Amino acid sequence: MPNFKRVILAVLLLLLTLVVLVFVLENQQAISMVFLGWTGPALPVSVIVVLSLLVGMVLGPLLYWLLLRGRKVPRASAK
Repeated sequence: MPNFKRVILAVLLLLLTLVVLVFVLENQQAISMVFLGWTGPALPVSVIVVLSLLVGMVLGPLLYWLLLRGRKVPRASAK
């Protein structure tokens, strides 16, 4: 059974890699983004989307951790 799970995981990982590769290859048109007056370099659409995804994957958990860190967890008092 563990080998079956490994095979399924490997197949899913290969499919995910294939989907990402197709996405990158199909979105090669270069665009230049303007954000708050700052103009970025002309990059392919796929690079901008993947970078945005990675930034979100880092900032989301970081902000969640910062919010939880600021809260005090009430401790149960022994009576």
